[in-house]
Amino acid sequence: MLEVKDLRVRVEGKEVLKGINLSLSPGEILVITGPNGSGKSTLARAIMGDEAVEVTEGKILLDGEDITELPPEERFKRGIFLSFQMPPEFEGIRIGDFLLEVSGEKGEEGVRKVKDVLKKVGLGEDFLYRELHRGLSGGEKKRLELAQALLFDKKYLIFDEIDSGVDVESVEQFLRIVEELKEGGKGIIYITHNPLSLQLLSDKKTLRMEGGVLH
Repeated sequence: MLEVKDLRVRVEGKEVLKGINLSLSPGEILVITGPNGSGKSTLARAIMGDEAVEVTEGKILLDGEDITELPPEERFKRGIFLSFQMPPEFEGIRIGDFLLEVSGEKGEEGVRKVKDVLKKVGLGEDFLYRELHRGLSGGEKKRLELAQALLFDKKYLIFDEIDSGVDVESVEQFLRIVEELKEGGKGIIYITHNPLSLQLLSDKKTLRMEGGVLH
């Protein structure tokens, strides 16, 4: 179980999260909605260990282990993946090389698996040779984030507005994949503003963030 207990967080000296409590089990979808600036993305970054987010009180537990002080790479190794709302661009790093390196896949079998995942999210093989997030449309970046979630096979997945800025058909495709991940035993935090996602996602628990507090 992924647990957040009495979490208080500051960003640039301002308190953003004010005593957050939540728990997420494998095979569960927890939807978090709420207005812009309410703290949803800050919560995602805090769980992932973003250094720009200062935890002042509370704990983050992963399967009983206190990970509050661990760096992001250690949380990733232990089973947490965060899909960024606005992924950074990296010049000179090819998407295929990145996916193979971080996933640990090697050789022809690894390349085949990466190609299959890209195809599943609607990206062609040509994306293997493009630079990481550079020159991609907003929708393509979202698809690449979803591809990473599939390929890296982590136990707990955080999707931060992966359905923003994409068309209805893409939203429906993304949600089918998210449902498949849940059925495969992944615990999912799904942060969204999209009313279609709220309507179509099944068997979910929904919380609303307002003013740094979850309701």
